[in-house]
Parts: sequence; structure tokens; C-alpha cells
Amino acid sequence: MSDAAQPTAAEVRAAAEAVKAALDRHLAAVERRSGEDDPAVYEAFNQLAAAAEAYDELLYDRYDEVTPFEIPGDDTLPPYTGPEEPNAISVLIRRDYAVVEPQRLLSQAQRVEAADVETGTGIGEGASGTVHGALGTLFGEFEPDEIASRHKEFGLEEGDSTLWVTASDEPADPGEWLEAPFEHVDPQRVVCRFDVSAVFDDELDEDEDEDEPDEDGPDEGDDVEDDEIEDYDDLDTELDEDEDDEDDGLDDEELEPLEARER
Repeated sequence: MSDAAQPTAAEVRAAAEAVKAALDRHLAAVERRSGEDDPAVYEAFNQLAAAAEAYDELLYDRYDEVTPFEIPGDDTLPPYTGPEEPNAISVLIRRDYAVVEPQRLLSQAQRVEAADVETGTGIGEGASGTVHGALGTLFGEFEPDEIASRHKEFGLEEGDSTLWVTASDEPADPGEWLEAPFEHVDPQRVVCRFDVSAVFDDELDEDEDEDEPDEDGPDEGDDVEDDEIEDYDDLDTELDEDEDDEDDGLDDEELEPLEARER
């Protein structure tokens, strides 16, 4: 960053004062909170997080220093403030796909188009000649859930997805939100949400790798106490003794000659 673009010492000081004021507001909101999910506490928390993040950025830009505070990610919903008995709900769904096999996508769309032309219900020959045209053909023919279950057949690869259920006091009028269907969603009216992402799988795999015990015993170079080595030696001795006992328990009569079995 150039010197001209660097914040001034006064700007850094003002950001620090903003953090102090946000701390006072957050403490006051906590002291006056009406319950576990008080919206005032949630708002004060967000203001404090924003002030701390702004101060951290200015401090780094000016002095190449950082604060020891980590701002947690906003991965939880705010407290629900919608109606206790909603008269209507909205289900908001987003599913991301990567087009990994364009030729497969085009072929599937052309099959759909050919069948529609034969029955006289097609949207026009040649609409599936491009990727965006093929997507329009397929999503016009199949329900989103069917595409989700058969995405590999269409040359698609699943990405992240989410589903939100929001509560409303009254149902929306016909056509009211069609021009901007995903705007003005109030997070505090979200009844529930369900997220699917590969990042969650990676986190689970890391946890399993950390918790998985070493089934083969200690490796070379590992620090192993003497009593642990004796435990492994005792276990090997017991296994050898068990195998010897099983062999000794077989009488000669039980060992039928090979020639007798062949006759």
C-alpha cells in the first residue's frame, strides 16, 4: 500500500474509540437483555464485530500490526422474531452446479427437444444448440428435484445448496414478488435452514483423522514408554499361546487322512 493510501493516525485512533463505544453498547445490551435470544444483544454484537474488524484493518494498514481478537463467522441465524403461528411460509432454495460435461448436457437436451418436436409440444428446434439453451430445455422439462437426483446424467456436478423456510403473517398476492423473488428476505423470520457444502465434509474428515487410533501399534520413531512395549509383547505372547492351544486340541482321530477323504 502506498503512503498516500494509508490511513492517518487520527483515523486509527477514531476507529479505536469506535470499538470502545461499541463495547459499552454491547455490555449495556447484555445487562438489559430480556432473554437468551434478545435481538438487542444480537445487534450490539454485530456492531461490535464490525467496529473491531474496521479497527483491525486500519491498524494493519497504518502500523502493520493486528489485534489478538478473532471475529467469529456469521454461520448462525439471528433470533426468530416472526409470528408464533404463521399464516404462510416461503421456501427459498438455491442449488449450485458446475457444468463439467457440456456435450452430455447438449445431448440430453437434444433428446428432449426431439421428443417434444415429434409430439408438437417443443419450444422450437435448435433451442438446445447452446449450453444456456440446453439448460433452459432441461430445466423446463424436469423438476428441480429430478435434476438434483440425476445431475450426473446431465453433465452437471453438485456444488453448495441451501434451503430456507421463512414465515409470513399473510400469503403474498399473486405476482407480488415475481420480479425480485429473492430480495427482502428477513433473516429474523427464518424458521429453519438446511445447508449442504463440501466444506462440511472436509471438516468431518479432518476430525475423524484426528480421532482415529493407530491400529498397528507404535510406529518406528514414536515415543513409546517401556510399559507400553511390554504390553505389546505380552499381547503377542498370548496370541501365540492361543494358536498353540488350538493346534494341541486336535486329536489324531480328528485329522482325517487326505487319502481317506479322496476315496
